[in-house]
Amino acid sequence: MNALIPGGFAGLEAQLWLWLVAMIRPGAAFVAAPVFGAPQVPLQVRLVIALAVGMPGLAAGGFDLPAAGVVSPEGVLMILGEVLIGLAIGFAVQIGFSAALVAGETISNAMGLGFSSMIDPSTDQGTPALGSFLSVLGTLLFLSLGGHLMLAAILLASYRTLPIGGPLMGAEPLHDLVLFGGQLFAAGLMIALPVGFALILVQLVMAMLARSAPALNLFAVGLPAALMAGIVLLAIAAPVIADGIVLSLQAGLATAERIAGG
Repeated sequence: MNALIPGGFAGLEAQLWLWLVAMIRPGAAFVAAPVFGAPQVPLQVRLVIALAVGMPGLAAGGFDLPAAGVVSPEGVLMILGEVLIGLAIGFAVQIGFSAALVAGETISNAMGLGFSSMIDPSTDQGTPALGSFLSVLGTLLFLSLGGHLMLAAILLASYRTLPIGGPLMGAEPLHDLVLFGGQLFAAGLMIALPVGFALILVQLVMAMLARSAPALNLFAVGLPAALMAGIVLLAIAAPVIADGIVLSLQAGLATAERIAGG
């Protein structure tokens, strides 16, 4: 059978295995990361980008296939290590991105829009309308910052510090990821603070009116007042909200860079 295989295709199987291994880490990161992991991004596009990012990293870090092959205990451990590194890097960026969703849900509840929801394009799940709006804003800010290019650079740098088949990622980067995940709600509340605090004051005014005029229909007056105040406050605080989202995205990228450093 070997005599029937042309000489030019003799190393094709090994080359295909190398391509497959090179795609694992970026592919896992893109599944968890924002923008790349959106359901609207075709799977074929993710595979092509993962191969384009993984091949230079594979060449920079140096790698040889296990002697027993990829389908072996050594190969399975290598694949699990690659998936863990990729998911940790992508999830760190996703945590920074999700602060916008938390802020949107907080502002929606304060405005009385908690009952309204729409499909978020980044998660394909139902979220409050303002959460979807801030998610789209976060996507545009992520792309304007060059976050997609920074993520690719972080993945390439990770091949030097965490080579394929080398020691598994230590416990300290995972501990940093867990601590950063605990800051998600704090970051979301900080983004929503300018609008949310003012809306709480509006609610207090409505409560005092209800006490002074018991016949006043709060559902007919309070909801439009909170909604109008929220729209005006969102327009006024838009630059501050954008700055908060940018800081959260930068913190996510910084955490991913620390994880890539091993």
